[in-house]
Amino acid sequence: MKVALITGITGQDGSYLAELLLEKGYMVHGIKRRASLFNTDRIDHLYQDPHDPDQRLKLHYGDLTDSMNLTRIIQECQPDEIYNLGAMSHVKVSFDSPEYVGNVDGLGTLRILEAIRILGLENKTRIYQASTSELYGGLPENKNEKGFYDENSPFYPRSPYGVAKIYGFWITKNYREAYNMFACNGILFNHESPRRGETFVTRKITRAVAKIALGLQEKVYLGNLEAKRDWGHAKDYVRMMWMILQADVAEDWVIATGVTTTVRDFVRMAFLEVGIELEFKGTGVDEKAFVTACNNKDFQLKIGKEVLSVDPTYFRPTEVDLLIGDPSKAKEKLGWVPEYDLKDLVKDMMESDVKLMKKDVDLLKAGHEILKQAE
Repeated sequence: MKVALITGITGQDGSYLAELLLEKGYMVHGIKRRASLFNTDRIDHLYQDPHDPDQRLKLHYGDLTDSMNLTRIIQECQPDEIYNLGAMSHVKVSFDSPEYVGNVDGLGTLRILEAIRILGLENKTRIYQASTSELYGGLPENKNEKGFYDENSPFYPRSPYGVAKIYGFWITKNYREAYNMFACNGILFNHESPRRGETFVTRKITRAVAKIALGLQEKVYLGNLEAKRDWGHAKDYVRMMWMILQADVAEDWVIATGVTTTVRDFVRMAFLEVGIELEFKGTGVDEKAFVTACNNKDFQLKIGKEVLSVDPTYFRPTEVDLLIGDPSKAKEKLGWVPEYDLKDLVKDMMESDVKLMKKDVDLLKAGHEILKQAE
């Protein structure tokens, strides 16, 4: 039985990857940070009785800032594959916590690689390092001849997060070449799902749209509506992570859809999933969105209602306006083909968040009933 170790297992990617590996018959170990609150919602359905001898998911308390802890866990697990998905991955927040993001996202990668070297597991353990499209910085002159970013495009990170991840990228490549490790970087472009963190823009949008449609929220505030991103589904991307470590040769790979969409159009698509059409008026910080039609009887808003405004506090100090990746290498050499397009992704996220927010509506109704009976 193959053994995998996943850092960041409680996150979006970690939970989907754990599902995939368990389906493939792996023994899966996951590292999670100690917290006073339970933070395992995304993997609770996978984690049953820890005393069950057939349980193939085991969790360990750990942190990417603690090298001794990481070394001990790796020594205990003796993994065939390590997926380093743990990170402080919020670009805007990285400007507020630059030292922390450097320690976790940059040096955290080094600690794992060095543990593999010290323990003498170079010939046993394959390592996947989660890299990011934020390495490119969106500079138009760095695109390839097709107008995309690929494995050979120069890097120019525009945030502390991107800078920390560029260290992770190069130290992984360095250890691969210096110690003959099977260590690979997956340069992931934006990937979303119903499990995306609530502070990331796509999930912020789908949650807000669901709340607005159900009358739980008046409008949503966003930053740069002109920003363009290459959005895919996390399920497709974790499948590619696994494929990377099954390859014959350790290489670096771009994981992307090759399609770019503005934040504005993502908002438009999310509202259309609940039958609401929008009109955008104004420019820059003065841009707003208004309801022009409601085509679903379950979600009726007043025509002309303002449902979106721009808040400049959400702008980044250095903005990346356009990111679009070229996944040609992954498709040609590994046969990776995404199963979800953007419309499928938005539909999946909206269905999930509408279902989630309807629970709040039901709770409010139940509360009103209790108050009526009390009167």
